[in-house]
Amino acid sequence: MPEPISPAELARATALVEALSKSYQTRVVGQRGLWWSLLAGLVANGHVLLESVPGLAKTTASRTLATLCGGSFSRIQCTPDLLPSDIVGTQIFDSARSSFYTEIGPINANFVLMDEVNRANTKTQSAMLEAMQERQVTLAGQIHPLPEPFIVFATQNPIEQEGTYELPEAQLDRFLLKEIITYPTPEEELKIMDQSEADMEHLGAVASPADIVLLQNLAGRVHMARSVKDYIVRLVAATRQARLMGDLGRYVEYGASPRASLAFQSAGRAIALLSGRDHVVPEDIKYLRYQVLRHRLILTYEAAADSVRPETVIDAIFAATPTP
Repeated sequence: MPEPISPAELARATALVEALSKSYQTRVVGQRGLWWSLLAGLVANGHVLLESVPGLAKTTASRTLATLCGGSFSRIQCTPDLLPSDIVGTQIFDSARSSFYTEIGPINANFVLMDEVNRANTKTQSAMLEAMQERQVTLAGQIHPLPEPFIVFATQNPIEQEGTYELPEAQLDRFLLKEIITYPTPEEELKIMDQSEADMEHLGAVASPADIVLLQNLAGRVHMARSVKDYIVRLVAATRQARLMGDLGRYVEYGASPRASLAFQSAGRAIALLSGRDHVVPEDIKYLRYQVLRHRLILTYEAAADSVRPETVIDAIFAATPTP
C-alpha cells in the first residue's frame, strides 16, 4: 500500500492549489468547470479534451495554466495537411557534416495544446495519441522521453464539421476527461470586456514543474476505500446494463470500458487532493461524472434523433446506483 499523506504534505498541496487558483482567476473570467477539469487532469496525469464554439477561452486557459506552473507550452494548430513529423519531429540532413540529426517536434513540451484536433488527418491523430499514451516519441530507432509533467489539451469545435476527421471512439477513450465549455453569463461577459481594456499585470509562475510532479505523486497516494472502488465498478458496469437505465437504456449502444473505472479512480483521487483531503469520498466520484463518461458512452442514432444527451443517461446511471 502507498504511504499515507502526512499533514505537512497535504498542507503543501493545498497551498499550491490555492496559489494556482488565485492567479488563474486574475486572467480567466468564470469557467469554473474548465479550471477544475484542467487542474484535475494535470494532477491525475491525464489528458483533457475540450469542446466548445470558438472564443470561450480554451487557449487562454491552457496557456495560463502552463505559465502558472512554470512549464513549457506548445500550441499546434491542426489542419488536414498536418503531418505526423510536424508534431513528433523528424531526421534532418546536415550538409555541412554530411549526417542526419534529430529534431523533436512541438510535442516536446510540458503543456501541449492541440487546437482543433478533429481537423488533423487520421494518421496525424494516431501519431499524437500514441505519444500521449506512451509519453515518448521514437525517431530513427531512438526513444526520446517527453518531459515531466506532460499533458495534452486537445480542442475540438462542434460546428463547421466540413473537412474534419472525427476522433474514433477508441481514441477518445485515451482522454481522461472531456469538458464541454458553455457561454459565459452576461455578468461574466461584461467583466471580460472590462478586463480587455485594463492593463494586465505580467503573469508569472507560482509553481514549478517539480511541484506539479509532487502533486501527481501525492494524488497517487490518496486513500480510496474498498467501498468507493466497488461504487466505481458498479457505476461503470451499469453503463453496460440497459435495464438499470429504464427507458433510456435503449439509447445506449455500448457502455464504458474498464478504462472508465481507472479514470474515475485517478480523477477521484485528484479531486480529493484538490479539495484538501487525503481520502476519496463518493462526492469526488460524482463531481466529474460527466467529464469521465460523456465521451465513453456510445449512444445510438435514435438518441441523436430524440435529442437525448449523454449527460441525461449518466444522471440515470448515478440515480440507479446506490451511494456507499
